[in-house]
Amino acid sequence: MNEWLKKLISQISSVWAKWTIIQKLIFGGIILAVIVGGVLLFSVSSAPTMVPLIDSPVVDEAVRDRIVLRLNEENVRVSVSSTGVISVEDESTARRMRSILIREDLLPSNTDPWAIFDVERWTITDFERNVNKRRAIVEEVRQHIKAIDDIDDASVVVNIPERTLFTADQNEVTASIIVYPKPGSDLATNRKKVEGIQKLLLFAVEGLKAENITIADSNGTVLNDFDGMREWDRLTRIEKEQKLIAQLEAQYRAKILNALQQIYGIDRVRDLNLKIEMDMSDKSVQQKDYLPTTIRPDNPETPYDDSEIVQSITLSSETSTTRWQGSGFNPEGPAGVEGQTAPAYKDMSNLYGLSEQSIVKKNELIGQRETSETVSPSMGRRTVSVNIDGLWTKKRDENGNYLIKQGAIEREYSPIPDDELKAATKAVQDAIGFSNSRGDSVSVLNIRFDRSTQFEKEDLAYLQKQQTQQTILYSLIAVAAILVSFIIYRMISRELERRRRLKEEELLRKHQMERQKTLWEAEQAGMEVSMSVEERKRLELQENAINMAKEHPEDVALLIRTWLMEE
Repeated sequence: MNEWLKKLISQISSVWAKWTIIQKLIFGGIILAVIVGGVLLFSVSSAPTMVPLIDSPVVDEAVRDRIVLRLNEENVRVSVSSTGVISVEDESTARRMRSILIREDLLPSNTDPWAIFDVERWTITDFERNVNKRRAIVEEVRQHIKAIDDIDDASVVVNIPERTLFTADQNEVTASIIVYPKPGSDLATNRKKVEGIQKLLLFAVEGLKAENITIADSNGTVLNDFDGMREWDRLTRIEKEQKLIAQLEAQYRAKILNALQQIYGIDRVRDLNLKIEMDMSDKSVQQKDYLPTTIRPDNPETPYDDSEIVQSITLSSETSTTRWQGSGFNPEGPAGVEGQTAPAYKDMSNLYGLSEQSIVKKNELIGQRETSETVSPSMGRRTVSVNIDGLWTKKRDENGNYLIKQGAIEREYSPIPDDELKAATKAVQDAIGFSNSRGDSVSVLNIRFDRSTQFEKEDLAYLQKQQTQQTILYSLIAVAAILVSFIIYRMISRELERRRRLKEEELLRKHQMERQKTLWEAEQAGMEVSMSVEERKRLELQENAINMAKEHPEDVALLIRTWLMEE
């Protein structure tokens, strides 16, 4: 053995020595690949087998993270593939985790409840198939209930017992539902919605009966207790009936008030009381009438009625006449034997005379009509009471101003005439469909309204208006008097100023004439007149003014006008 091993080693060494470096590298790579493949094969074969939790991949990362977190809370080893398929250790763990995910609504929204039947396994049993079927039905029903707008979430439990040999030993199918209504939903009081949820269960689960279904809300209140809701239904019906009556009363009230207010005004027609009685019970009425037969209808082109109507029509007639004449002797048989004579002829025994009998039979046809109807609801008695106020007229004097008496406007009240009240009563009766046989009552009255507050406001507004007008008038008169006084004062002051100025001018003119006269006399006498500097300057200014007035008369006139305006 040692020699063979030594010989093998020597052969391998000789072959290894003959190989080139490339051959040696290739051989080493092959050996390394074999070792790595063996290690991988060992690791894969030794790893435990994983079972998918959900056959379809979970694409939404948020949903997938919630599922993985919930599985970690249950201390379940989980793995997620690159495609999003979540796997667990074994089938029992997967089944338990699916029930938890279904109960806590952690399954993706696009997961089909029947997808568990898409995967075929060789080891699946009939029990597992039934359990999967029940789970699929429960989840499908839950999704149907959640699809309702008023429900935020729902929890469904369906108990389908195993079939037994005898029907008496068979347990019934039961179901319980807990619904979580959305805020503001009327699911707890709406019977039709609860019945809709109950029908969903009845049609979805085979063998389920209505009495074996319990629907409750999150507070534990049973919603499908319809026997206990009868009193509530009765109150709801009464409320709807009262609402219907109120709507009819509002329509009639608005119609009558609108008609009367257009005639008499809104302020004169205020109060209208209307009461309508209605019979809401269902009544079935059957009526049979016998009618005459019309042989020929009336011709509308003729001015008279030429129709032919008979009470009945003879279908068949039979007349029977019996005549008997002669002796009433009626022989009988041997002695001791009862005869064959009819009783009617026995009465005529030993009689002699004449007897005649006539019988007429007719088969008459009479027209008839049968009527069957259901009446609900029916209008009952109607009562209307309305008050119309009369006319208030404000009195005026000869000038057209209101008469004031004790600080208020004097008014006169005119009641409504009786014929107008009768006409208004007739209008109201026609508006409500008045009927004496029904016991209707309509009252249109003329009662004076209390308008003291309204009259006080009107009087106060009128007196304030009069006082304001008088104040404005007196103010205008005072302002006019002040203006007139100012104008008169201004005219008088101007006249006095004008007179004073004329007087001064006259004095100046006289002094000037005296000085000129004195100078002229002095010049005539050859005297040498000496003038003061002031007089000489005054003469120069006067000469300059005269020259300027001659040269520029317009400027001088403007200057004089300015002086006059300033004064």
